[in-house]
Amino acid sequence: QVHPVESGGGLVRAGGSLRLSCAASGSIFSVNAMGWYRQTPGKQRELVATITSGTRTNYADSVKGRFTISGDNDKNTVYLQMNSLKPEDSAVYYCNADLRYKFFTGYKDYWGQGTQVTVSS
Repeated sequence: QVHPVESGGGLVRAGGSLRLSCAASGSIFSVNAMGWYRQTPGKQRELVATITSGTRTNYADSVKGRFTISGDNDKNTVYLQMNSLKPEDSAVYYCNADLRYKFFTGYKDYWGQGTQVTVSS
């Protein structure tokens, strides 16, 4: 079992764009869904966007129309294109993968280590 690995965070000015990537690796049997969550100090982790293996997407109201989640099932990878970024989007962004590894029974949530996104005003 290997935790997903995120990349693509950084510092950007308000109105700018960033693209996050997350790859799940290892002997994966099947992926139910992958997604992005974010957390700021003192607050609970919140959903940003998710995508199922059937490409059904779900977004937080605060990012609808600005963020786009997409996935590559062959690579077990999910992307988050973030446009028109606002200072309030600043957070640590975590990748989540709901998947089953070979030789293990059942599906389980796996979390990445997080990547910092900072939007300056």
